[in-house]
Amino acid sequence: MNKNLTSVLLSFSLTILPVSVGLTQETQTVLEPFLQKVELNDVFNFGLDDQIWGSETSQGDKQSLLKAIDYSLSYLNSNKARQDYENYPIEGITLDRVKRSLIRFKELLINSQTPQAFQEAVEREFDFYKSIGNDGQGTVGFTGYFEPVHDGSLVRTEEFRYPLYRRPWALDRWGTHPTRAEIEGEDGLLGVLSPLRGYELVWLNDRLSAYLIQVQGSARINLPNGRVISVGVAGNTDYPYTSLGKELINDGIIPADEMSLPRLIQYFTENPEALNTYIPRNNRFIFFAETFGAPATGSLGVPVTPDRSIATDKSIMPPGAIALIQTEIPYPTDTGELEPRLVTRYVLDQDTGSAIRGAGRVDIFLGTGELAGDRAGLIDWTGELYYLLLK
Repeated sequence: MNKNLTSVLLSFSLTILPVSVGLTQETQTVLEPFLQKVELNDVFNFGLDDQIWGSETSQGDKQSLLKAIDYSLSYLNSNKARQDYENYPIEGITLDRVKRSLIRFKELLINSQTPQAFQEAVEREFDFYKSIGNDGQGTVGFTGYFEPVHDGSLVRTEEFRYPLYRRPWALDRWGTHPTRAEIEGEDGLLGVLSPLRGYELVWLNDRLSAYLIQVQGSARINLPNGRVISVGVAGNTDYPYTSLGKELINDGIIPADEMSLPRLIQYFTENPEALNTYIPRNNRFIFFAETFGAPATGSLGVPVTPDRSIATDKSIMPPGAIALIQTEIPYPTDTGELEPRLVTRYVLDQDTGSAIRGAGRVDIFLGTGELAGDRAGLIDWTGELYYLLLK
């Protein structure tokens, strides 16, 4: 397994860029090879998803997986799903087949008496479609993302000076969108001179934290009066995403093999003036709305489930489908350390992101809060991605 860059720096998930998979006939010819049906005897042993069943020392998460399946089924029964699958480019992968596959997978999960019986039934009843990855050989880059928790204020104070903004009501009628520097200034403190004055939703006490909420796409904010609010993406400016992590690597500031979220935070903590150089390089600006305690939600409009939801390129991957991943994911040890483990996991494809492009990128949702963030910041390994469809 390879380790390179952490996803929270390079990816942009959790409803950042909702897209439709409705594609033209011309596009279909180009995309068809990205998923290829494979015979199980042509791939190495999948192994059991031991997290479903748990062990003597850890509780399983079967109920979480069942809930994630139900979220996908609610999407698959929607008009949005019908539109998304209207011109889906892979022959044999249809809305009806994806829906029937989830229903049957759920039945097997509920009724199987042992992990072995469940796995044998899945392998007997389902076809496996493998992503060709980023090299045509099935190598997929895995990263992680999460929902952060920060302190904030509904009014500007000396401590809380860095705003998240609501979506301007006339955004769709804007001509050329303003750059990030034009919106918030190079130092993030343009304030009353910002073209978004009056659209402030909440203020943060740290500029990098406010920026990383834009990268993650949602957050929970602890207010001074003890109230907690949740925010999620409501729109964005029409610019491509530029990664701070990649910019630091390209400028020779941090070597690629050392890049991680803690390393990036350490650099900007020691060199706060550098934020004025690097943050304005990403002109894609994200707008937010209060979500009133709703769980973190993916681009399909359904909640994402820790360890069971992934983000992929929805222009080529089947939205809402059940998938199987093999990669390394860090888990806490008895001593509180995070230790990567090679795992097999069944997941639901429920999100996307502007940096999640092509057949070789998957972002795994790890949950909310500090531990989720620590785990997400360490995930950057390669692995394999399969989609399961009823035979």
